[in-house]
Amino acid sequence: MKHFAQISAFLILSLPLIVPSPSSAQESKVRLSLKASVMQRLGVNTDITIVYSRPGVKGRKIWGGLVPYGMAPGNAESKGKPFPWRAGANENTTIEFSKDVLVEGHRLSAGKYGLFMIPSEKDWIIIFSKNSSAWGSFSYNEAEDALRITVTPVEAPHMEWLMYGFDDLAGTSATAYLWWDNLKVPFKISLPKE
Repeated sequence: MKHFAQISAFLILSLPLIVPSPSSAQESKVRLSLKASVMQRLGVNTDITIVYSRPGVKGRKIWGGLVPYGMAPGNAESKGKPFPWRAGANENTTIEFSKDVLVEGHRLSAGKYGLFMIPSEKDWIIIFSKNSSAWGSFSYNEAEDALRITVTPVEAPHMEWLMYGFDDLAGTSATAYLWWDNLKVPFKISLPKE
């Protein structure tokens, strides 16, 4: 009987080692492209917030490869319609402005926008969509565009993990950018003159 009690105690004490803990179950659901955000204030009270997921290069050809030039060909998820790049991974990349701004000189109202891009070997189209809650860009609808601008990317040192940031800070203006692999895609944001 004493031997049976020892075996029972051993089994009860070792049960937590056999059953996966909730934390290890959550670890298996960690996304490969982790979520990130960056915020920049212009002037006294105009905040710009970009929320995105960060894929890695991982030895892949990014521009004209993983991210095709032009619109991506339609697939089952897009119901056969071509679609732009979601400018990150997972859910929509979003950009939010707490006040009205100028983007490359074009007025854009305060609010939250889905951020999409159509890359090419020379110039890129950046799209600010009124739909900021879609998963990726499969349901992209051009009728929901609030603004489209065209910019020219610049070569940059290798950046393994996609990143957004701000350069050229000048109090009432800044240059936002996407930086991944060997390219930076800049777009100027400034406060409107009242």
